[in-house]
Amino acid sequence: MLEGVLIGIILLAAICLSVTVLDCNRFVTVAYEIKSDKITKPCRMVLLSDLHNKSFGSGNSRLLRRIDELTPDEILVAGDMLTATAGHDYSPALGLMENLAKKYRVHYGMGNHEYRLGLYPDQYPAMYAGYMAGLKEAGIEPLINQRTYLPKWNMDVCGVEIDRRYYKHFRKMQMETEYLDNLLGKPKEDVFQVLIAHNPVYFETYAKWGADLVVSGHVHGGIMRLPVLGGVLSPSLTLFPKYDGGRFEHGRSTMILSRGLGSHTIPLRILNPGELVVIDLVPDK
Repeated sequence: MLEGVLIGIILLAAICLSVTVLDCNRFVTVAYEIKSDKITKPCRMVLLSDLHNKSFGSGNSRLLRRIDELTPDEILVAGDMLTATAGHDYSPALGLMENLAKKYRVHYGMGNHEYRLGLYPDQYPAMYAGYMAGLKEAGIEPLINQRTYLPKWNMDVCGVEIDRRYYKHFRKMQMETEYLDNLLGKPKEDVFQVLIAHNPVYFETYAKWGADLVVSGHVHGGIMRLPVLGGVLSPSLTLFPKYDGGRFEHGRSTMILSRGLGSHTIPLRILNPGELVVIDLVPDK
């Protein structure tokens, strides 16, 4: 009896290990369509998030090839493309951004890892300055509480960088819409508002602020996904987070939450492969 249980445990562990290795080294493409009467013509956006320096093939060749196949008009980045680890090599993230910028306009929103590098430069010597300089040289200007208007589609792309208190473990801090007003100003109601906001927990506040579309990451799909229950654990160490990945609605706002592409600290993804997201924005007229 005991021997049978032991064999069962070993087999289960072997299966979990195999699934983890597989899911940590592959990605799937998921697609969404969003309609709005504010959008003047169709626009295809590809969303990347939480790469954490992962490489899918040499120089991220598999990822770049798939993005080219999707023929996007714009690229959205929802942060954490590198990892805040002292002395860590960020060339996979920067190399990907450089290659994308040669073909596409890249709208780069900051994640908590980019934010941490800038907040504690003594802990991460030269990493923030080096990465930001590399992005700038590639022609990418990160949207740090800034917006870019895209007249072709009557669209604002905004990037918000929220304070570290909004990334606390075990509890959610209150965020008021005035906080976003102070960072970004008030949105124009007749312009379609795309908000790159790394942490999805505050979706209701983003919606109240006036975002038509929120794109987020951060949660890594809950690390492990279970049937019906969904993602198991969030970065704030809460079980079965409400926002783990996919499409969510609040009032007239939509959030597309990427499950991310990579992982950090403990490279663990179970039944949860990396995710490349394509969003088709179309006029609703």
